[in-house]
Amino acid sequence: MNLMLTYKKWRNYNRTREALERLGDRELADLGVTRDNINDIARKAL
Repeated sequence: MNLMLTYKKWRNYNRTREALERLGDRELADLGVTRDNINDIARKAL
């Protein structure tokens, strides 16, 4: 895996995680997500 692809995957993970963390608990609940699931969901976005 080249360096650029690794960086893009990390950036996508990080953006997804940050976007979910900015949501309130109610918004996350509406999506069926808990704060404990944020990292797992962000990993799936890779």
